[in-house]
Amino acid sequence: MARPVGAGILTILGGLFILIGGTIVALIGGIVSAFLGFFSGLWLIGLLVGALTCLVGLLMVAIPSAHGVWGVLAILFALVSLPFALGGFLLGFLLTIVGGILALRWRPPPPNRVITVEARTTS
Repeated sequence: MARPVGAGILTILGGLFILIGGTIVALIGGIVSAFLGFFSGLWLIGLLVGALTCLVGLLMVAIPSAHGVWGVLAILFALVSLPFALGGFLLGFLLTIVGGILALRWRPPPPNRVITVEARTTS
């Protein structure tokens, strides 16, 4: 394959689960802040991590030449999602980790080298 499509799809799916987990954490944070009277932006980090994880998955497919960077970022966002987005119910964490590892291990296909031999006749 000319692109790490499997890694990108797994990372996007993991990012969606992280986004759902981040939404739940943000809702809980909104309820807590309504009762306590102060608002903290830390509750919204899970949403940001989920959105960035989905973006990294898209970039894996769009710009495969930087697969190493996207793989490292996916693993980093998966680790950050654990405290801030419940790890996407742990399923998002696992999908994103596997997607990041696949992106790191992906290698571009070798170029097609066509060797032609011309038949020359001498008179």
